[in-house]
Amino acid sequence: NSLLHRTSRPIAMLANKLLTRIARTQITHLHPLIRSRTMATTRIGTEDPRMSKIVIHNGIVYISGQTDGTTTDIKNQTANVLKKVDDLLAQANTDKSKLLTSSIWLKDISRDFKDMNDVWNGWVDPNNKPVRATVEANMAREQLLIEVQVTAATE
Repeated sequence: NSLLHRTSRPIAMLANKLLTRIARTQITHLHPLIRSRTMATTRIGTEDPRMSKIVIHNGIVYISGQTDGTTTDIKNQTANVLKKVDDLLAQANTDKSKLLTSSIWLKDISRDFKDMNDVWNGWVDPNNKPVRATVEANMAREQLLIEVQVTAATE
């Protein structure tokens, strides 16, 4: 049993290395367009020293959290934020019909949940709704009532 244990670990490690090398070889022999799409990461809107506005990786679009401080009511802030989401998705050559996930943070969920949902329901593609989480959170600035972050497919 001791001899089997000592020899089986190196064999397993060798097998793992071999399988990894085979997988890597198969990927590198793919058509260059397919290879670059499966391996590339694109960053858009990198002027902010803290983050990118958009990251595209392996066919998934990730956008940074969007807020709006130009108005003081939840319905208008939600509409303005969702317009920003639409604009960022368009920059990534996708749209809300390809949403996968949505995270929503509300400053006061008991006060604003219904009104935010009214705007959200009018905006979201009814045939392609993403999974969604909505929570209450402290916001970075006093005037912010909502923040929205989504991910979407490119195809």
